[in-house]
Amino acid sequence: MSRGRFIITFIKGKSKRGREDGAHEEQKQDACNFEEEAIRGETSTTIAPVTSSGPGHGNHKEDSPFLTNTDTLKGNEYYDRNLALFEEELDIRPKVSSLLSRLANYTNITQGAKEHEEAESAESSKKKAPKSPSMGTLMGVYLPCLQNIFGVILFLRLTWLVGIAGVLQSFCIVFMCCCCTMLTAISMSAIATNGVVPAGGSYFMISRSLGPEFGGAVGLCFYLGTTFAGAMYILGAIEILLAYIAPAAAIFKPIEPHEETSAMLNNMRIYGTIFLTLMSLVVFIGVKYVNKFASLFLVCVIISILSIYVGVIKSAVHPPEFKICMLGNRTLSRNLFDVCAKTTVENNLTVATKLWDLFCSTKNLTADTCDEYFVQNNVTEIQGIPGVASGIIKENLWSNYMTKGEVLKKHSLPSVEASGSRKKLPVYVFADITTTFTMLVGIFFPSVTGIMAGSNRSGDLKDAQKSIPIGTILAIATTSLIYLSSVVLFGACIEDVVLRDKYGDAVNNNLVVGTLAWPSPWVIVIGSFFSTCGAGLQSLTGAPRLLQAIAKDNIIPFLRVFGNGKDNGEPTWALLLTAIIAELGILIASLDMVAPILSMFFLMCYLFVNLACAVQTLLRTPNWRPRFKYYHWALSFLGMSMCLALMFISSWYYALVAMVIAGMIYKYIEYQGAEKEWGDGIRGLSLSAARYALLRLEEGPPHTKNWRPQLLVMLKLDEDLHVKHPRLLTFASQLKAGKGLTIVGSIIQGNFLENYGEAQAAEQTIKNMMAIEKVKGFCQIVVSSKVREGIAHLIQSCGLGGMKHNSVVMGWPYGWRQSEDPRAWKTFIDTVRVTTAGHLALLVPKNVSFYPSNHERFTEGHIDVWWIVHDGGMLMLLPFLLRQHKVWKKCKMRIFTVAQMDDNSIQMKKDLATFLYHLRIEAEVEVVEMHGSDISAYTYERTLMMEQRSQMLRQMRLSKTEREREAQLVKDRNSIIHQGNVYSDEEEEVHVYPDKIQMTWTKEKCEFERNRNRATTPNSFRELISIKPDQSNVRRMHTAVKLNEVIVNRSHDAKLVLLNMPGPPKNQDGDENYMEFLEVLTEGLERVLLVRGGGCEVITIYS
Repeated sequence: MSRGRFIITFIKGKSKRGREDGAHEEQKQDACNFEEEAIRGETSTTIAPVTSSGPGHGNHKEDSPFLTNTDTLKGNEYYDRNLALFEEELDIRPKVSSLLSRLANYTNITQGAKEHEEAESAESSKKKAPKSPSMGTLMGVYLPCLQNIFGVILFLRLTWLVGIAGVLQSFCIVFMCCCCTMLTAISMSAIATNGVVPAGGSYFMISRSLGPEFGGAVGLCFYLGTTFAGAMYILGAIEILLAYIAPAAAIFKPIEPHEETSAMLNNMRIYGTIFLTLMSLVVFIGVKYVNKFASLFLVCVIISILSIYVGVIKSAVHPPEFKICMLGNRTLSRNLFDVCAKTTVENNLTVATKLWDLFCSTKNLTADTCDEYFVQNNVTEIQGIPGVASGIIKENLWSNYMTKGEVLKKHSLPSVEASGSRKKLPVYVFADITTTFTMLVGIFFPSVTGIMAGSNRSGDLKDAQKSIPIGTILAIATTSLIYLSSVVLFGACIEDVVLRDKYGDAVNNNLVVGTLAWPSPWVIVIGSFFSTCGAGLQSLTGAPRLLQAIAKDNIIPFLRVFGNGKDNGEPTWALLLTAIIAELGILIASLDMVAPILSMFFLMCYLFVNLACAVQTLLRTPNWRPRFKYYHWALSFLGMSMCLALMFISSWYYALVAMVIAGMIYKYIEYQGAEKEWGDGIRGLSLSAARYALLRLEEGPPHTKNWRPQLLVMLKLDEDLHVKHPRLLTFASQLKAGKGLTIVGSIIQGNFLENYGEAQAAEQTIKNMMAIEKVKGFCQIVVSSKVREGIAHLIQSCGLGGMKHNSVVMGWPYGWRQSEDPRAWKTFIDTVRVTTAGHLALLVPKNVSFYPSNHERFTEGHIDVWWIVHDGGMLMLLPFLLRQHKVWKKCKMRIFTVAQMDDNSIQMKKDLATFLYHLRIEAEVEVVEMHGSDISAYTYERTLMMEQRSQMLRQMRLSKTEREREAQLVKDRNSIIHQGNVYSDEEEEVHVYPDKIQMTWTKEKCEFERNRNRATTPNSFRELISIKPDQSNVRRMHTAVKLNEVIVNRSHDAKLVLLNMPGPPKNQDGDENYMEFLEVLTEGLERVLLVRGGGCEVITIYS
């Protein structure tokens, strides 16, 4: 692959003003929504901290080196002479030297730290500046990751897991979990090194990579996982305390042997609640105390692990003495007896031991009253820790899954099976739960979590982009090596029945892993106790900050209160909620039940980290340039697949619950409208999917079966930029029901350079109205010098590729009769012509203010369709679509068609009913007969009045225009030309004047032209009376009057009437008459929808 080299050369200008221009600048960057303030001086540069624009601003707060802005002085003396060509834009496009000086001073402060809170306050300039990050890879990433990964499972459950699953299957479980976290760490490293990652860890990375919906959902899952991890660590600490350190401290003691488990759970609940309260108080008082003890807890973990390895080495030469008492092949608990024998010799007398007493009713050495199994089998002692050189690993290779209540047995020992007395069974060591491979995966996985500790500290790292990948991957490699070697070494050193003994009952209540440690089991017990307490404190410290980060982003409104805290930034309310949720985990009281729960949440978090990396890599986003180069989308997909597989392997029902919780949070954030632009990958994925779909749509026009109205709704705004007829949007939402494409367009008259701000305001107004009316679609504003041209441009250019509108919705020009200005109805007719020329359907709701709102319901009524001419089936399809909406759902559909004298109306009705049957549309069918009749006097008079009115208005407009022209003649020629252009901009072409006034005309020439044109117009009332109506107009008026009579007679009570809209006349002289015909056609109807088809079939009878 060829490599390119970028050479950046800096040219130093020879200006006496120095490197900086000395102006104060500010910029609000739209791309990142940051607000910053920079003071540019001749000798120094100061970065003022960022301040959120208000509560719930939703953006990560950080300083930014980028600037621009608004307050710059414009004098030329402030600019570098060598950059005079760019001086007018230096306020928004700073010099490279200015940019670099801010990059050099850029800092990223840890979120939630006291310094950050000080930086946000108004007096930050007076306070001490925060220290620059100085932590390296070892202290900042590697050791914190080790501390978070090593936890309670290693000390309390790993030996038991090896005993149950065997070395081979245990190795497989550990290897799968470690591979999952390693692949996640690779993906995380790529994301963390793709720019500066502020504190926030996985939540910040996922939300900024996959968007607020995914970020919020997975962020909350990660928060719940961290909270339950705190509960798990506390339960582990209580188990170590009550089982190994101070068993006498138990509050609840079992009366009967079978009550031991329930008593232990109750003790865990009581002590767990006390520990949780104390730890929460420590976190509330100050995190600095937790951080001070973090190194001590880490030392405890390291010493404990080292003592295990030393003990393994020592066991090869001198294994520790831990004898296991066996009855036949059954393992006995050493809690109830001290001597592993049936009898013992005291003072030369053979006497019964405590073990005899447990299995026999009397102390007499007779077997009549003894347990049958006890009588027939011998009591033996075996070495609990044979040592690494003993070859015991051969017996421990294979799995030995158990059911609840089953006795631990060593199958290699001889045994005579006999049915013993049930009441003696508590002497044995039992399995407390039923074990399976999948359950063991869920229990072990929390021991490999904690890989995000480095990325969470990114704000404290000197070079986060270098430290996070190296430290995290090395930490995972180290812990994986320790876990895998521990599995093999435990299997090679410890007897299988001891491995399967979860609580160490067979080894005098010692911690099983402690029996292997050197010099004493107490090293492991004390070390594991403090390490689990420290891990619990870390979880209770990190979880509230994660919740606070989510709350401050304001993507989940009901969590907003948890963004607040103490003056120093400590999340008080978030800590309270965390303690309450952790208490739920404490009440479960079983470590083995809590572990799979937090496994689900962590696995879901890791799944989306891998998804984020894969999506960004495959989309090849221009900003995706990680410094960490050893990643690949295939590795991310493999990691994602492993996370998903482990979720369902460990517990399919927990996996489903976790996914449902995440899905509900996702839909809630989406429903609330998380309007955050974080440059996330899902937006890029949407763009790629949209591009692919658009290219597919370009392959051909849609089939008739797939045709649906894709609307362009033409809205008119008043002078205050308010929507004049919002019910047009209501009608569009009822017709679309959220499906298909809806574009809402409007025209602003003027110059684009001058009216850009007005266009932006109009767009926002329309978007707000669309949200109110629940119209899902797009908004487009066109600024044009002529409204008619703007409408034509909008109709031609809206949409993209195959996603273009095929129908136009526009309002009726109300009051056109009373207005002297003909522009309204001329614009309307021109739009009709444009849609016809573009083969688009046209919908004109008349009396739209009477249309129902989305909150109204029609409980009865009819939607009447007057099918006069066939135009592709639009009249059939529109009522069907309207009736899908709850407003029109209960309205019935009636279809009327018109029969002439020579038509067979009976046959027409049958054919129409058959047609509707094949269309699968339920409707009543009626055929209306219109007999031929003579033109009535009313029709003739109506036509005459129409033409007289048109002539009169033309003459009135002529007089008005003449007065304006005479006033202009006293001005210079340029004014005359300017006025002529402005007037003709939106006025109709007045035929009584020449189109242009020539520059060479004199005043006399202009007067002559005016008098000549005036002679062609009626100039008296007598001429107006003598007009005879045109015969074609009389015929059209006759049709309009007769149709209106029939429609009003049949459909006067209909909720909506749809009828064919006749086309405008080819001769534009009759445009005004055309408007009159439409008025006559729709008189007396409350709600009318005029429909004009686009010239293609939109409905079909075929499947």
